[in-house]
Amino acid sequence: MTGSGERAYAFAKACGAIGKSFVGKGISRLSSVTRLTELDRLVFPRKTRDLPERELLVDLERRITGRAVKQIAAMVRSFSNPPELLLRLVRSYEYGDIKSALSAITGAEAKKPEFTDLGDFGTVNFKAFPDLAAMVTDTEFAFLLEEDIHAGKDGILLQTKLDRRYYTLLWNSLFSLPGKDRAAIEKILAEEIALRNASWALRLRTYYGMSPEEIKNILVPIKTGKKHGSRGPSDTQEVPGERTLADDALASLSMALDNPSDWEKWGRTEFLNPEKPGAPWKADPRYFQNAAAQYLYRLARQFFRRNPFSLDTVSCFIKLKQFEEDLLTSVAEGLGLGLSAKDVFAMLEVEP
Repeated sequence: MTGSGERAYAFAKACGAIGKSFVGKGISRLSSVTRLTELDRLVFPRKTRDLPERELLVDLERRITGRAVKQIAAMVRSFSNPPELLLRLVRSYEYGDIKSALSAITGAEAKKPEFTDLGDFGTVNFKAFPDLAAMVTDTEFAFLLEEDIHAGKDGILLQTKLDRRYYTLLWNSLFSLPGKDRAAIEKILAEEIALRNASWALRLRTYYGMSPEEIKNILVPIKTGKKHGSRGPSDTQEVPGERTLADDALASLSMALDNPSDWEKWGRTEFLNPEKPGAPWKADPRYFQNAAAQYLYRLARQFFRRNPFSLDTVSCFIKLKQFEEDLLTSVAEGLGLGLSAKDVFAMLEVEP
């Protein structure tokens, strides 16, 4: 159990960090950026690099991620005994790095990936790359040693299996917390998982031509009960009318990707790309993913200060810092392609 002093310290620390971050009103500070060197000076005023633009892009992306991880880890270390939920939120980076490692080992990536240094929060021995056994033995990723990592379409099946495992364990970790400590993050994670499922369904149909039956088997079917949050994650008994966080994705599988009328009554219509006069419509997975990301970001901002001194505040802080990381990385990549920050905002539907 976390102490009141730790909670108060974490809340004050989180508020201070968010006030200096590129979220909320802070996003507007990026609006005038048109070159990578300008972004470097803005984000790292004391540690700018004099590098050619191509090298600067790679270096800047690495430092942006390192900055986010450092701030998130410092926040979680505010607690002498961090709850499992917070540890699993930090280890989302480990799951991402495992995916990159598998892609490199199987040849889908041409070079050794950069791995995120989680310090004492890390469990995988990435220094042993590309020896998968040495990397994952005695970790929760040891199951990979029994998988055919070369099977599937571009490793997609194994990636979705990792996503399914991550979100299931993350969801389970919620219920070791008192209800007052998880009200907001439970809402956010439920929406994140449901939207992730729907996004995967769209992507797998659009880019990989997978059938509804194939997709059904790789979604994250977490049960929520008749009333959201009314049942624990270990309940397996079927309940009439019980919903799962895969329901919206499952409903979408029977809808034609190029027929907007099919989607009119779908539960997630607001995240679909709008029709344009005189142009044929087709569901766009990238638009859906961007719209979902903006919605989840707004939820995290909305709940961040709603229940001070609860673990919800720290959970929302982590989500906001990860949004900032994604935004800064997207801006850097856009600048590298000759776009401005405003161009990137328009593509991502971000309002500065």
